[in-house]
Amino acid sequence: DLSTGIIYRRRIATCQNVIPEILRKVTTSREIHYNSSISQVSVLKEPNIYLEEESWLNTQKRNMAMKTHCLTWTQYASLSEESVFRESLENPNWTDFTQKGRISVTGAGLLNCVLEAFAQSFLKQGVKK
Repeated sequence: DLSTGIIYRRRIATCQNVIPEILRKVTTSREIHYNSSISQVSVLKEPNIYLEEESWLNTQKRNMAMKTHCLTWTQYASLSEESVFRESLENPNWTDFTQKGRISVTGAGLLNCVLEAFAQSFLKQGVKK
């Protein structure tokens, strides 16, 4: 928008599933009904994780806000992240970065905590970059 100086973007990101293969095999499964037969499909066996990312770049105030949430496993897990990049008050050549995230896994029994830990490591990888 030229009047406000804000550039809005929305995109879908594809990330590799970081959950170890051994955990993908032993976690909760869902039943698929097909032609009167029932089969079990591992819900974590997905090779990729899809995220929706929205960003607002304010060229006048020299800051950018981003919001991301997970589109994969929405019935079992919730992952959201908010980030803000802004010009540092100490030095205009520096960038201050703040990030908040929330992770919640349900339906995997005792593995909920383990899966949340892997999701947390996934978020931290983004911070390092």
